[in-house]
Amino acid sequence: MNAVTRWDPFRELDELQNRLSSLFGRAPLRRNGDKDEAITVAEWAPLVDIVEDDNEYLIKAELPEVKKEDVKVTVQDDVLTISGERTFEKEEKGRKYHRMERAYGSFARSFTLPEDADGEKVAAEFKNGVLKVHLPKSEKAKPKSIEVKIG
Repeated sequence: MNAVTRWDPFRELDELQNRLSSLFGRAPLRRNGDKDEAITVAEWAPLVDIVEDDNEYLIKAELPEVKKEDVKVTVQDDVLTISGERTFEKEEKGRKYHRMERAYGSFARSFTLPEDADGEKVAAEFKNGVLKVHLPKSEKAKPKSIEVKIG
């Protein structure tokens, strides 16, 4: 038996819009009955915060469900790179996935070091799914207090 599909003159425009959205990095829309729902199948790139104080720069990267062994921090040519991989859980028999929105696979984030950063003394710690990269400032960049004598 053949199914009859209702012709929607705007369907092709929606498909074109979704293709252009993905080209420009925006979330495409998926039609679910009368509702539009934004979906993304994004590249896996962890979110970061970068904070500065008088002594160092601190980069915090969110890496949920990533093992410490699967993360690598490198500094080369004044560029700090955080790379690694989040692996997909094995499918189990009797388990159906209804939605898969989290991205898996390899990732890499690179940051140019500020001029006052000391790339030789980078330290990193990983705890509770958060990678903290400490990037100390060079001694010559730290503020110095000079006493002025009045005579």
